[in-house]
Amino acid sequence: MTDLHTTDLDDTAALDLLSELVAIDSSNPDLVPGAAGETAIADHVGSWLADRGFTVHRLEARPGRPSIVAVAAGTGGGRSIMLNGHLDTVTLAGYDGDPLTPELRDGKLFGRGTYDMKSGLAASMVAAARAVREPLPGDVILTLVADEEYASAGTEEVLQQFSADGAIVVEPSGLELTLAHRGFVWLDVTVEGVAAHGSRPDLGVDAITLAGRFLVRLGELQDRLAGGPRHPTLDTGSVHASVISGGEELSSYPARCTISIERRTVPGETAAVVEGELREILDDLAGADPTFRYSLTTGLERMPFEAPRKAGIVRTMLSVVPEVTGQPAVIRGEPFWTDCALLAEAGIPCVLFGVDGGGAHAAVEWVDLDSYAAVISVLTRAITDFCS
Repeated sequence: MTDLHTTDLDDTAALDLLSELVAIDSSNPDLVPGAAGETAIADHVGSWLADRGFTVHRLEARPGRPSIVAVAAGTGGGRSIMLNGHLDTVTLAGYDGDPLTPELRDGKLFGRGTYDMKSGLAASMVAAARAVREPLPGDVILTLVADEEYASAGTEEVLQQFSADGAIVVEPSGLELTLAHRGFVWLDVTVEGVAAHGSRPDLGVDAITLAGRFLVRLGELQDRLAGGPRHPTLDTGSVHASVISGGEELSSYPARCTISIERRTVPGETAAVVEGELREILDDLAGADPTFRYSLTTGLERMPFEAPRKAGIVRTMLSVVPEVTGQPAVIRGEPFWTDCALLAEAGIPCVLFGVDGGGAHAAVEWVDLDSYAAVISVLTRAITDFCS
């Protein structure tokens, strides 16, 4: 495995670059009102890449929330590759120690964002700069984006202007290849009752009690999903009630009760599938009791992701990872959603590959520096092989 301390580029060590990025507050203001956002870190990575010959584009449809796209144009005739990572982090509050002072200890670097995912940013920057020292036939495109931790507005903005023949999302993965992850659908079920004084059960219809019947059936749906067909790496989809609101006061029958639901999906499951599952339950309840009235509203949908094994970028990574690390490529699926799905929807085959470590969104966060060095080496080789 590569020795981190030999990964210097133009007299700037890879460890120094990572430490510089961690020291910049880039916490997401949509998660933490008044937080710093991505401006300072975008300035830094843009300058670093421009100094190494990349053509740097700054995309900032939303003021104060910039993304950086850095391009090393190829000589022609090769495939283009995109390396995608996010600039933002979650809150600094609650971190055990100074989250912006990188601390090196026992082969690990500690600090907010070391794992999720400034190590991925730094690794992709160093690898890309190494790979293009000699001109490649294909373009190398770094997309270092805002807002992944909240709404992925940065990647959505990038994909309106840039594309590639293959992509690597450099989220942490423990040096394993993520070729699939779950999606999700958010929905609201509102059960209608009839408001009345608490002393008049003859006039009132209790929306909360009616909603309780639906909740029982929702639990049964989760049991059916858990016992259903399993995806090879993602297991099954799931459903749960996230938020319940209803009623006005103790002395009144509640006129309505709203249940906010999250349904985690696997490939093949869509918002239409999820709506059908819930409407079947709701219509059955309404058919059994004429007082049961409801509305169903679908909110945000993020599609699940699965990379085709025959895709060029998948074949490249399946070859490069064992050659560089000396270990067989391990394939995994993630239970959470990532920007891989947006890239795939835009027609860009992609994989997810990144460092080992821990503490994402937690009080102590760290990256294993041997894994950081390995990711730099894998990405360098992958860029060279794919773009040639």
